[in-house]
Amino acid sequence: MSNLFLRTLRDDPSDAEVPSHRLLVRAGYIRRSAPGGFSWLPLGYEVFRNVERIVREEMNAAGFQEVHFPALLPIEPYQATNRYEEYGPNLFRLQDRHGADFLLAPTHEEMFALTVKDLFSSYRDLPLVIYQIQTKFRDEVRPRAGLLRTREFSMKDSYSFDLNEAGLQASYDAHRAAYIKLFERLELPCVIVSALSGAMGGSESEEFLAPLPVGEDTFIRCTSCDFAANVEAVHTPVPEAQAFTGLPVAAVHDTPKTPTISTLVDYVNADSALRHPDRDWTAADTLKNVVVNIKHPDGTVEPLAVGIEGHREVDMKRLGAQVEPAQVEPFSEDDFKKYPSLKKGYIGPGVLGTTNESGIRYLLDPRIVDGTQWITGADNYNQHVLHLTAGRDFVGDGTIEAAEVLDGDNCPSCGSEVEIARGIEIAHIFQLGTKYAAALDLTLRDENDQPVTPTMGSYGVGVSRCLAAIAEATLDDSGLCWPREVAPADIHVIIAGKDGSPQVSAAEDLATSLEVAGLRVLLDDRSKASLGVKFKDAELIGVPTIVVVGRGIADEENPTIEVKDRRSGERQDIPHDSIVEHLVALCS
Repeated sequence: MSNLFLRTLRDDPSDAEVPSHRLLVRAGYIRRSAPGGFSWLPLGYEVFRNVERIVREEMNAAGFQEVHFPALLPIEPYQATNRYEEYGPNLFRLQDRHGADFLLAPTHEEMFALTVKDLFSSYRDLPLVIYQIQTKFRDEVRPRAGLLRTREFSMKDSYSFDLNEAGLQASYDAHRAAYIKLFERLELPCVIVSALSGAMGGSESEEFLAPLPVGEDTFIRCTSCDFAANVEAVHTPVPEAQAFTGLPVAAVHDTPKTPTISTLVDYVNADSALRHPDRDWTAADTLKNVVVNIKHPDGTVEPLAVGIEGHREVDMKRLGAQVEPAQVEPFSEDDFKKYPSLKKGYIGPGVLGTTNESGIRYLLDPRIVDGTQWITGADNYNQHVLHLTAGRDFVGDGTIEAAEVLDGDNCPSCGSEVEIARGIEIAHIFQLGTKYAAALDLTLRDENDQPVTPTMGSYGVGVSRCLAAIAEATLDDSGLCWPREVAPADIHVIIAGKDGSPQVSAAEDLATSLEVAGLRVLLDDRSKASLGVKFKDAELIGVPTIVVVGRGIADEENPTIEVKDRRSGERQDIPHDSIVEHLVALCS
């Protein structure tokens, strides 16, 4: 380590938001180069290459073939699939000196499809799976969390080409199985959840999430069955419609100073004329109407109103997933001025809908079925309407899955309660179908010499994100704590003695013997660093086995060397004459 390009830090970087970011910087693995961009330092690049190696080995073991495409690409293939427009501001666009348009690839579906089109012409050439490990680029609005959300990142993306849906399913299943093995080797826990395809298109889609609290993805899992899904892909169980017979008539009431759900509920419970005859009103009895703007890829903007149960919020990620490739933007004060019928804090269904006064499209949560009654805005300040009945007094222009999912909601599969968790997306697999092949005119000749459009799958693993997820999953209060196969070394040897002491020569001989035996050794031979600093750095760096060559080596009758397991903290004094054999067995 005396010659290693390494500088550990005592203090956390000021811009670090999550533990992995703090520790990777402090331990000298990465350095920030720009917003959303990081440089790999020697220890970090060693871990990165180990993760990359394991990914490559598992892909090769599954029979997939590696290729490599450039990251700088022409725009025409992406225009043919409409993704040049659909990606919107997330796409890095640039021109060369001649004015020709290029992009920095966010994914490579188009280029893989064109290459197969260029080289293959017969059904006999399929099935085919080819993959690459390449740098990707996305112009994130707000890069954050270190390596978890960056503008430049490393990804393994593979693509399958099959003649029919059965072949696509086989390729999809092969990737799913390979990914399970991959994450077992990385010692990275994961949950497989149903997901939306989004801008990728296609039908079936699943995410592999590392269940960690710093994750940006929210998912649900059933407490009874094996159902699990990203909240964006959750389909709300729709209750049965209720009969209108005997329901109270809707009536408008004065409700002064009640622009929020909580103030409204307090008011109607406190007013004897408005109280529920059997119980207290709750936020779940109210209908909340939220207006947003939807910005389409061509730049046009339209307002959209969403009606949900009052005890829920609009989940902007769920809403965004429903309207892709358009983007959700806030409805500003200036927007309210353009629509005087919208009384902020008192918006009701009376003015919403394409056929009503505002003309704003109005989409309802699927739970708001005919016969359900609500307290909601009366479209006048300081007034609400009670017993407004869906299907009788108002209708929407459709439904939308945009309400937040809550702990205890019903499982869409079995009806039991679900629980909410957060996770880091580490992989995503898609059944793309013929979207890209058809757009790029990729056809092959079948056994009857007739043209057939192959069906595709797309399968990604975030290589650099996996590294950060592993760090998050294994770190502790002292620092990083890598699984052995991805660690920058197998053994971290600390010399607990001054220059010229027996500890120095013994540690150097041990390091040499271990390297001859095939182990990777990080030797802390810094003469000016105190023993305390060496210990702290060893725990911060996180090599799985720490070996301390200290006073025990000077015992002439029974020389020993201390071995510490970084994860458990367990220490052992191992006889000097068997230390190499012990460590080789430990690392095998």
